[in-house]
Amino acid sequence: MDSLTIPGPHGTIPIRIYRAEAVAWAPGLVWAHGGGFAWGDLDMPEAHWVAQDLAARGITVVSVDYRLAPVSTALTDSEPARDGVLFPVASEEVAAAVRWALEHAAELGIDSGRLSLGGASAGGDLAAGAALRLRDAGGPQPSSLLLAYPLVHSALPHPAAELAQKIEVLPADARFEPDDVRAMNLNYVGDPAELDNPYAFPGGHDLSGLPPTFVLNSEHDSLRASGQAFAAELALAGVDVAVFREPGTRHGHLNEPANPGALASIGRMAAWLDGSTRFARG
Repeated sequence: MDSLTIPGPHGTIPIRIYRAEAVAWAPGLVWAHGGGFAWGDLDMPEAHWVAQDLAARGITVVSVDYRLAPVSTALTDSEPARDGVLFPVASEEVAAAVRWALEHAAELGIDSGRLSLGGASAGGDLAAGAALRLRDAGGPQPSSLLLAYPLVHSALPHPAAELAQKIEVLPADARFEPDDVRAMNLNYVGDPAELDNPYAFPGGHDLSGLPPTFVLNSEHDSLRASGQAFAAELALAGVDVAVFREPGTRHGHLNEPANPGALASIGRMAAWLDGSTRFARG
């Protein structure tokens, strides 16, 4: 594992590089952790463990320490308020990390034709928004997207009956209520008008031209409504998409290395990234 900083549009960006073990010209992944846009770091399992395990499976990972949104009393009363940055900072930093990885693919031992972009939860939103930025800029793009239990809509879509039944029996602290999601999203963008910005929340916008995408959802998760809706929108836009629901898991299961579902998900992610497996499942 190598820690360094790279140039970014808002100052330097800390990253960690987890090199594939015993693989020449490995597939690569630029990865953004989750945390509601306002929390998370490179040491959390969703960043460190995921990257470490993927590297052991032959994937070189560039994990991005993007700048976080503020922590306000509207989000939590259990910790002090903290300053942070608003959209588009984190979104632009993730896009910059992809450009950097593509430019330095040879020295990283990455096959530039197999460099993917991904993230989990809020990081999945950052990855999807960055992919739109790269598409619209007309330059090099990632070969695929990998979105783990993403929240990619400014307003949480209404769940299907099957998912609503699973949400109903979740404990209160494991649910994401629509009002809480809106507060979290507004905390990220600051200005309510930016909730409709496709680079902030790609769900419901023009997704044509995006690379093949794998959406990995947690089974018992309010935010699965966003992941499933986004997969359907991608398909309607003509994007090749695979969607999988990890059985028995709750939101954020990649933060639980001891969870069998987390290990199963890592295997699915590695298979997608090396291009050896394509599948579709609701």
